[in-house]
Amino acid sequence: MGKVVSINISSTRGIEKSQIESVNIIKGWGLAGDGHGGNWERQVSIFPIEALELVPPDKKDEVLNGGYTENITIAEVDLAHFCVGSKIKIGEAIIEILHIGKEEYKEHGRPYIVSREGRFGKVVDGGLVRVGDDARLI
Repeated sequence: MGKVVSINISSTRGIEKSQIESVNIIKGWGLAGDGHGGNWERQVSIFPIEALELVPPDKKDEVLNGGYTENITIAEVDLAHFCVGSKIKIGEAIIEILHIGKEEYKEHGRPYIVSREGRFGKVVDGGLVRVGDDARLI
């Protein structure tokens, strides 16, 4: 079973997110207070920390020292099964994964790996999520 490592929000898209300890995730919307919320397929971005193993050595420092761009960072979830169509229960919320990565890859900072390996989806069931909560595929 995985764990929530960090929760990150920003009021607008395209800027680094600030870490918070807990958040209410709203069904059909996304994270309360986050600029990515709305009626679309990328309401929540989740980054499995194990994907850092896929970063080339020459990019590692840049990615590790970049600010958070994902909403939720998790650890200990099997990447092979964390695919499009899967659902993940994080704290009280359930997210359905609809996309892995973005249409256009980013080349700098943390977006380098999030744009390739981030999981993006819709909120199926809302609820409270806290750093340290369980994250498990269902």
